[in-house]
Amino acid sequence: MHFNSLTFFLFLPAVYLCFFVAGAGRRWPALLLASFVFYAAVGVPYLMVVFLLVTLAAFFGGLLMDSRQSDEGKRALLIASIAAVLLPLLLLRYLPVLVQWLRSAGLFADMDFTRWVPVAIGVSYYVFQAVSYLVDLYLEKIPAERHLGYFALYLGFFPKLLQGPIERAEDLLPQLKAPYRFDYTAARAGLLLFAWGLFKKMVVANRLEGYVDLVYGDVHSYSGWALVLATWAYALQLYCDFSGYTHMALGSARLFNITLTDNFNKPYAALSVMEFWRRWHISFSRCLLDYLFKPLQMRFRHLRTAGTALALFITFFISGLWHGASWCFVVWGLLHGIFLAAAVFWRPVQKTLAKSFPLLRSAPARVWKVFFTFQLVCFAWIFFRASTLADAGYIVTHLFAPSRGVSALLGLYDKTGLFLALAGTLCVFIIESLASRPSWQARFFHLPLWLRWSAYYLLILSLLLFNQASENAFIYLRF
Repeated sequence: MHFNSLTFFLFLPAVYLCFFVAGAGRRWPALLLASFVFYAAVGVPYLMVVFLLVTLAAFFGGLLMDSRQSDEGKRALLIASIAAVLLPLLLLRYLPVLVQWLRSAGLFADMDFTRWVPVAIGVSYYVFQAVSYLVDLYLEKIPAERHLGYFALYLGFFPKLLQGPIERAEDLLPQLKAPYRFDYTAARAGLLLFAWGLFKKMVVANRLEGYVDLVYGDVHSYSGWALVLATWAYALQLYCDFSGYTHMALGSARLFNITLTDNFNKPYAALSVMEFWRRWHISFSRCLLDYLFKPLQMRFRHLRTAGTALALFITFFISGLWHGASWCFVVWGLLHGIFLAAAVFWRPVQKTLAKSFPLLRSAPARVWKVFFTFQLVCFAWIFFRASTLADAGYIVTHLFAPSRGVSALLGLYDKTGLFLALAGTLCVFIIESLASRPSWQARFFHLPLWLRWSAYYLLILSLLLFNQASENAFIYLRF
């Protein structure tokens, strides 16, 4: 059951109606049951078992940790609880790789494992939440949650279950426990957010997908500008797909007076790769910062600047491993680690140059920084999107080769399709630039009634007339 499916369009109102009519004390069971139904609709029975195991391990691990007085006891329980929480994710992600290695070594050679490819939809997101809960509890930032139902709902709240955002216990648990009162403003904003996310997915991301899949599905048939344009298109497709999901998740949650973390803040307007990660997948970036980078930075503090660079490098190497058991993801993480580590050494030089040359602080210089940062990010996206490391290597070595295949690709788009792809992308960037201004939402909802409803109808008509069907679900479901 995906956010852009007819099933979900029926599921969400039904859940809200049950939630609304349920009295105080019965609303959390309604949401928890709805979340179980939503997750069961993925159609992979063992995922429910994994969710329950992770929930119980984190919940009882937290209670045991809270009951210990000694630091040694708490630390031992923290390590044991995190290991228990991470184990299902590691098995689902890396068991196929381990089996392949064993088969290549001559073990299990007669057994056929090809029919069973483990699926880990949603697992990494609630596992990250469970780890963050345990660490925050150990650091005494939050008290131990003693209500198993609320804790399960914190991990499994259905709008953010499959692709995040990754929520902290201190942010989400109080909202789940707060008394519910219907808020027309929140509901209206939620529906608008959901529709906007649907537009980004159905009208923009799905339309760009066709071009990207053709090139990356047969990279050896293209070179030069065909590869460059496909990589740029993938960067835009990925953003509209993932941020579209996030806005639909935020919009769905707002109906229940729950405010989730907005994962994106104009990431492709960043002036550096470091700033890009403050704007892209924000809840994930904050987890990396708080639970990986900062501890590593403290461990390497005797190395000073080099220690910070090393901590960033290791953090993003682990980030690549988190995305999957593939050398492409490892290289993608290493590239971002290199970019960020280099930025640590470059930053003092950049500040000195900016003081000496005012031109470096001018508007053209900012435009150049945005463009250059976008190219670095897109270069790393090549490894993120490529099917194999060999395909990624071909793309990298043929980006500046004589162009081959551009006219054939553009011929696949009729004039209307090409116009809609470009117009939809431009529309996303214009509207989100306006929306990023302070108090934009309040000003929008205070516009004249006819103007607001004209915008609503235009958005709905765009969804009805220009949506592009796709056989693929949201990209980040695979992580």
